[in-house]
Amino acid sequence: MGMMTGKFVAYYRVSTTKQGINGLGMDAQRDAVAKYLNGGDWKLIAEFAEVESGKRNNRQEMEKAIALCRREGATLLIAKLDRLARNAAFLLNLRDSGVDFIATDMPHADRFTVGIMALVAEKERDMISQRTRDGLAAAKRRGIKLGNPRPAQALKVAHTANLARADAYAESLLPVIQEIRAAHVTALRKIAQCLNARGFKTPNGKAFMAQSVKNLVERIAVAAAVPEPDPNNREDEGSRPEPANPKKGLRPSRATLD
Repeated sequence: MGMMTGKFVAYYRVSTTKQGINGLGMDAQRDAVAKYLNGGDWKLIAEFAEVESGKRNNRQEMEKAIALCRREGATLLIAKLDRLARNAAFLLNLRDSGVDFIATDMPHADRFTVGIMALVAEKERDMISQRTRDGLAAAKRRGIKLGNPRPAQALKVAHTANLARADAYAESLLPVIQEIRAAHVTALRKIAQCLNARGFKTPNGKAFMAQSVKNLVERIAVAAAVPEPDPNNREDEGSRPEPANPKKGLRPSRATLD
């Protein structure tokens, strides 16, 4: 391998909180990046790290890293590609992101290689799903009762999780929106076209439309307007007087993105 030149953005990822941002797993990945860049006229302009499950597609720090690479003309440097290889959608998004990338543990991997890895990951996921369906069917035949005994509570938890997912995704796209607006593209329809051209999808996997961009921008604005709770404020919530109009002061509704 020759000496490296140019600008780089590093991306690190560990699977569990135990391996966390300050853990040994992250240190090993930083060492791998340092060894790969050893020598040459290069500049590491930023590092992004996150702790996340391999089953999720919407990695916020990765989206930020890709957006910075586009803005700076930098190469995305992935410390461990094998940590990302289980997720077909993520691999395809990486392939179609339009940025150059290098994996320190697989430096010769290119867009074609990543595409093959995505197909293998998708096949593996389908096989796991089929085995799960077969197992549930066998359990049902044996008379085992399936399903959640408290569906109302499950629906409430799912709704809360969906809102959190949409909030996190909106936040991850904020640097991309800012970059598009900086290019004097402000119409919702035009922003939607730019997002679609870059391969971004709504949290539900659909193409962006003007309305979904409007929802996205409003969600970002609402999240920015709500102050963080004061951990030192121990005022009893139940002792606060109710507002005269119960609709006043409520946080605007945050419709889930299309």
